Amino acid sequence: MSEKIHWADVVAGEVPRDMVHRVATGITPSGPIHIGNMREVLTGDMAYKALRDRGVTAELLYVADDFDPLRKVYPFLPESYAEYVGRSISDIPCPCGEHKSYADHFLTPFLSALKDLDIRPRVIFARDEYRAGTFTKEIAAALLHTAEIRRILERVSGRTLPADWSPFYPVCSVCNKISPARILEHHETHHTVRYRCSCGNEGTADYAKGEGKLVWRVDWPMRWAHFGITIEPFGKDHATAGGSFDTGKEIVRKVYHHDPPHPVVYEWISLKGRGAMHSSKGVVVTINEMLEIVPPDVLRYLIARSKPEKAIDFDPGMGLTSLIDEYDRVSHEGTSREFQLSQIASVPTRIPFRHMVTVVQVARDDRGLFQCLARSGYDISRTEDILAQAGRVRAWLRKYAPDQVKFSVKDQLPARMRELSRKDLETLRSYTEFLERMDGWGAEAIHNGVYQVAKEVGVDPKQIFEAVYLAFLGQHRGPRLGWFLEALGREPVLGRLREAGILCV
Repeated sequence: MSEKIHWADVVAGEVPRDMVHRVATGITPSGPIHIGNMREVLTGDMAYKALRDRGVTAELLYVADDFDPLRKVYPFLPESYAEYVGRSISDIPCPCGEHKSYADHFLTPFLSALKDLDIRPRVIFARDEYRAGTFTKEIAAALLHTAEIRRILERVSGRTLPADWSPFYPVCSVCNKISPARILEHHETHHTVRYRCSCGNEGTADYAKGEGKLVWRVDWPMRWAHFGITIEPFGKDHATAGGSFDTGKEIVRKVYHHDPPHPVVYEWISLKGRGAMHSSKGVVVTINEMLEIVPPDVLRYLIARSKPEKAIDFDPGMGLTSLIDEYDRVSHEGTSREFQLSQIASVPTRIPFRHMVTVVQVARDDRGLFQCLARSGYDISRTEDILAQAGRVRAWLRKYAPDQVKFSVKDQLPARMRELSRKDLETLRSYTEFLERMDGWGAEAIHNGVYQVAKEVGVDPKQIFEAVYLAFLGQHRGPRLGWFLEALGREPVLGRLREAGILCV
């Protein structure tokens, strides 16, 4: 049976090889850019890399829609932002006061995250392109073909547009809003329109200077033609019958005489228990928040392992540990296409996530962290990588970890040890004697020793596990015992268990 072809290679195989391909992605930075948005960018990046792997000349573009208007006061904004609704997000103050605009407040950390994820597109800022006059010819064409565009939109989308509808929204010189103003006159040679805004102002806008923009359903196909886009991933909302891709296909062919890109439609990423992620609704885990917790290659793997049309239910709790475990398994094999497309340029030292969860809770400081890892036989020479991974685990424990994986080692033998029966304490003493006889101090032997001793003394292994956890944590459950005791170290473990054994004398 032939090996299943990865979805990115399928995309690369569906387009001609004998031409230059431009893969485009883009997001409006109107709110926190979350891992649901990341699916678009990573889908594009993987298609781009698949093209390159086939020897096809290709380029990856990221279009930042930072010239779009603020549509409403989102839940994460103060009410004072009501005065900015309708204005370009590039001309609105930064919410935190540390960036040059509202748009940059959300774009700056996102673009930094792209580098961490080893995504290196040519970044295009819509505000700069409009204001530099890059789209002057395309805007003029849209205005000249207003009637034809209106017919396409009404026929394909099934909507009825106002009689004075225009594909171009000027920036009003009085209210500063990107306004669905009535266009009174178009002077093609001067690149200007005379308009009447809903605020009552009549003015003139020069579209060669970025004093307005095309509406989304025209702006999108205009870009396909201008930048020569041949492949583009986009969310399922744009792919519905009569949606913006359907109207865009006709507009780009009839107005701009260009073919539409090959579409790659993707499903949403949902946050487990909370539904699909939407910045406007406050249901988000940002890419940057995830990179505080998950290695970038694992985040890439989250997208690489699922076909774009398959929904992803993301669980940042225990589901995340399972994802990391799965990635560790495929990375050891090193041959799967999912792994190849997940790799980043710099491969960090990797300690198993679950083991690091144990170690960071055992160690009291960074010195103790390295001591624990050294006892477990790990190479601790790449200190920066290890500290970064420990930092991710600490953030996960603080923000997403369920209570059952959290613990703290007690400074003294817990008083609850006196709850154990004499038989339990004698069994614990037998396990202590087993550990004393052990050659070396390995997690697997420590863990398996529980079953060996339980069989020898005729008890349920669960009794030994619970007694040991009680001795160190003051509770009946804890992390995988072998890793836990190995991380604590031989002498501290034996000292505590010998102390517990005295209780049965």
